[in-house]
Amino acid sequence: MYITHMNINKNLLVIAASDGENLKLANRFVSLGEKMGTSPELLDLTSLDLPLFSPKKHAELGIPSTIKNLHSQMVSNAYWVICAPEYNGSIPPVLTNAIAWLSVQESDFRSLFNGRPIAMASVSGGGCMELLISMRIQFTHLGAQVVGRQLASNSKNPAQDSSINDILNRLLQMKALTL
Repeated sequence: MYITHMNINKNLLVIAASDGENLKLANRFVSLGEKMGTSPELLDLTSLDLPLFSPKKHAELGIPSTIKNLHSQMVSNAYWVICAPEYNGSIPPVLTNAIAWLSVQESDFRSLFNGRPIAMASVSGGGCMELLISMRIQFTHLGAQVVGRQLASNSKNPAQDSSINDILNRLLQMKALTL
């Protein structure tokens, strides 16, 4: 039996790191999140014009307005679900680039992520386990609380609503750590 979270206002940000199958999966998280009483918001990283991060580019540009807006959107949502495809056995470039920019927003590179509840999901051509392991390592290093269960799906093993609901329930039961 799961907690339904009805009448509980939870701000949920569902982040898609591709404009293909993972965007479709992200939309399913949004739809099912609404049915649970959350206030979900979809963020498609591929639709943003993010410059490629480098220390030189950061020194030249400072923090671009696109990154400032992204940071504000992420700060304002207590819970995140990240839907990303596996790229060459790891994290897709659009997500890595966004994380790099977000980590230089404040004096503490972990500030945005520290103590934040995050869930992970993927639709990928392969098993997507290398991606999910890589994301777990990176987000844990940044101080996030990563939900123990993750969603790994592909064309032979499509995501089930029951699995999405379970992951959302686990995520929404977490409380952000205050440090």
